[in-house]
This record gives sequence, C-alpha cells and structure tokens, in this order.
Amino acid sequence: MSEPVAPEIQALVSQVRFDAHGLIPCICQDAHTGEVLMFAFMNAESMAITLERRLACYFSRSRGKLWLKGESSGHTQRVLDIRIDCDADCVLIKVEQEGAACHTGFRSCFYRHRDGADTWSPEGEPLFSAEEMKAKYGKS
Repeated sequence: MSEPVAPEIQALVSQVRFDAHGLIPCICQDAHTGEVLMFAFMNAESMAITLERRLACYFSRSRGKLWLKGESSGHTQRVLDIRIDCDADCVLIKVEQEGAACHTGFRSCFYRHRDGADTWSPEGEPLFSAEEMKAKYGKS
C-alpha cells in the first residue's frame, strides 16, 4: 500500500507519538451515535492512508501488515473526523460504519457486557455469522 504521502499529511503524522514498536492505539467511534465500535493500532503508514483516503486503515499486529478496514468484506469505515489526545499518543476516529465493525458479526466489538458476577453476555444480534465470514473470505 505504500504510496507517496502529501507534505501536509506527513506533517500531521509527524506530530503523533508512536510507541517503541512504531504503533499508536486507535479508538473507532460511530460519528453519529457515539458508540465505540472497535480498538486497533495504527502505524505511521496506516495513519497517513487514513488521513489521505478518509477510509480507516490499521496495522494488524497479528498479521504484521496494513489492514484497510472492509477491503475484503465490504464492511468499511468512512472517516469523518480524526483526533489525537492531549499527549498525542492515542487516536480517536469518528466513522460512518458500513455493516459490522467486529469480525464476529456484531456492529461493535464491545458487544458483551457484564451479566452477573462472573458472566459476559452478548447484547444484540450479529449482522452476519463469523462462520459465514470465514467461509467467504478464508478468515474471520
């Protein structure tokens, strides 16, 4: 995905504090409802892509590569706003979510809540099954 980066995008990315692994935590929130959809990491390249294309792009630590949200599934995140916190070491993006944000099929990755002393229970229904996703794209 490496492409030339516009100077104004490079300037924005250079003002962010990445950790020792070159990553920064990113919270993804629905721009209209405020619902927290997911948490992921970005590196400098994924942040530049997100700023440039206005589509959420993350860095997958487990796969060791960039991950353009919805590239294979169609469950994209159009970025309406991007913010950094006071220490410039955490990113908040506000998006319009197409479909589900979570690979399990739920709209949000934060679909489980405490239900009793020792139970986490799902809230709501998934938009698709994780098995369906795995069969269609070879992964969840």
